Amino acid sequence: MVGSVPARVPPVPPVPFPRRPLTPSDDEVRHWYENALGWPTVPGDPVRLAVGVLFDVLDVPAEAGRAALERLGRGLGPGLERLGPGLGPGPGRPGHAFPVAVRGGRMRLLVAAGSAEELPGLLDWLEWGALELDLAAIGAGGSMEAPRWVASGLAEPGARLPGSGAGDPCPVGSRARPLPPCRDGSQGAAVWLRPPEPGREVEASLPTLSAMGTRSALGDGGGPPDLVRLVSTVATQVHRVRLRRGCAATRADGQPLAFS
Repeated sequence: MVGSVPARVPPVPPVPFPRRPLTPSDDEVRHWYENALGWPTVPGDPVRLAVGVLFDVLDVPAEAGRAALERLGRGLGPGLERLGPGLGPGPGRPGHAFPVAVRGGRMRLLVAAGSAEELPGLLDWLEWGALELDLAAIGAGGSMEAPRWVASGLAEPGARLPGSGAGDPCPVGSRARPLPPCRDGSQGAAVWLRPPEPGREVEASLPTLSAMGTRSALGDGGGPPDLVRLVSTVATQVHRVRLRRGCAATRADGQPLAFS
């Protein structure tokens, strides 16, 4: 008796477990800002942070902002000056780590609420008012894109956020866990260069006007750095970037370029 040979059925491949998307959803991002940080957001997608409530924003060219942070960071110790004030971990500097974000070629420096209104008069007082500077302030009624990434290497899983205490690891896995580190494909999106810290009031870490502008660039007694010194340094670097680019353009086309 000849029997038929059953057809071979190919093995069914195992069903992989669903992977958590690398990019946090808008709901996750909004939950993190509103619940872990207590920051108000603006209705709608993508998620935007309400400005003028807890903080204002200085918007500057990223090149100038990095140069300003490097200049202000000198004196923190070997290897830390390139990070800017507060990026290097260590005791005794809890008030210097004010949050900083970048998006494309722009840097956003978080400063004390009300600083946007002070900026025009402050620039005049510092004798920068006569020049057109690529420096803007966002204040009450404004908003900024909510960064959903932290610059790679600053908040890897289990790492400590810059400026946190030596015994305060990031609460990864909890509701207050930090946003994920930057991955490929996030170019052009807003990211935290210096992220805010869950459980810490942001107002205490922000640059603000001190009485008569006497607070030093690195703060006074662990407090936030002085807004006058910050604006002066940023304005200087913004102007230097403008002059440098102008000189480069002059060399490229051979035509003289006049600066006001």
